[in-house]
Amino acid sequence: MPGRSGQPGGPARQRSLREANLALALRQVASAAVPASRADIAAATGLTRSTASTLVDALLAAGLIAEVDPVAATGAGRPATGLVLAPDGAAGIGLEVNVDYLAACVVDLAGRVRHREVVLQDQRGRPAPSVLADLADLAAAGRARAVAESVPVAGIRVAVPGLVQSETGLLRLAPNLGWRDVDVLGPLSRDRRLAGLGLGVDNEANLAALAELYRGGAGGADSFLHVSGEVGVGAGIVLQGRLFRGGHGWGGEIGHLAIDPDGPRCACGSRGCLEQLAGQEAILRAAGLATPAGTTMAGQEPMSRLAELARGRDHALLAALERAGTALGVAVSGVVNLIDVDTVVLGGLYAALAPWVLPPVEREIAGRVLSHPWAPVQVTCSQLGGDAAILGAAGAVLQQVLDHPARRLG
Repeated sequence: MPGRSGQPGGPARQRSLREANLALALRQVASAAVPASRADIAAATGLTRSTASTLVDALLAAGLIAEVDPVAATGAGRPATGLVLAPDGAAGIGLEVNVDYLAACVVDLAGRVRHREVVLQDQRGRPAPSVLADLADLAAAGRARAVAESVPVAGIRVAVPGLVQSETGLLRLAPNLGWRDVDVLGPLSRDRRLAGLGLGVDNEANLAALAELYRGGAGGADSFLHVSGEVGVGAGIVLQGRLFRGGHGWGGEIGHLAIDPDGPRCACGSRGCLEQLAGQEAILRAAGLATPAGTTMAGQEPMSRLAELARGRDHALLAALERAGTALGVAVSGVVNLIDVDTVVLGGLYAALAPWVLPPVEREIAGRVLSHPWAPVQVTCSQLGGDAAILGAAGAVLQQVLDHPARRLG
């Protein structure tokens, strides 16, 4: 459930006082471990009780929060009515384009997945307009489901496996799809079935990292590195509850850190990139397996095959996983030394193969991270599987509702 990336702070003092305080009160409801009362909101935010009550009434009228059974009183007096995010208050649609599937989900304000659909089809080599037309169909089906359940859709966010330019929203490069300078949002914006919905696009690893933040992964940390290994290798960096995208939106491309300058040629044009040493295709190649690379979302192969062989002590595969884990640990250690986080989350391929990949990663971190003796780095595995990016995409839409609830008031 979104709410953690906009942490409650003090009351606003600027011109947009009411709008800012509405967001402050709503985020307090979202972040509370138990249903908050009006008095709780006032105490946590520094607002007066009368102001907090007025804001709560407005949020109730907008359908963004709901009243629940009274919260047990901490002192004398009657128990106060509890407040929670309203499941029917808003929904976000998360979409994803990846090399061997298209996916969509609808998530409501309380974090419940109302709809999920995955279409398994190899997208490599398909014209971008055809792929995006199919993606629009998935989005329209998701919106229809939300409408049928009387949940207003607040917007759509699309996850893509490549470089997304923040200023323009263009997908500049997606090597594994063979796409360059693709306007992902254009076809969606022209589809009448999606009229009136705010649209956004982001890198799939960034959105997977946000899913960990919104859904309480990363051991509850608000600063962490999330590494997503599928066909490619990407990362999302979360610092103090906010996603770090870099100056142009291209931050987190850990798969193209050069680990071995004299290593194999990468699709990006460089040599010895992490993706060529620890990516799925590199592992399959080193193990002598002819199984085509695929994502965790797209079915049992090749992930189940790799795990089966590893459990069977296939020596070539175990050696390949050891080398991949070592290369990944070297890359992660460099990033941790640079940005100073003490939590690393492994997703996708690396979570599925954690029994064999995790030990060399932890070994390299212990030996290479300068601060490790005083602030040990915790390495955990994502529990979200292949849904991480679409859940993060839908959550990013809902976070905008929490940050700007005044836009939802009548």
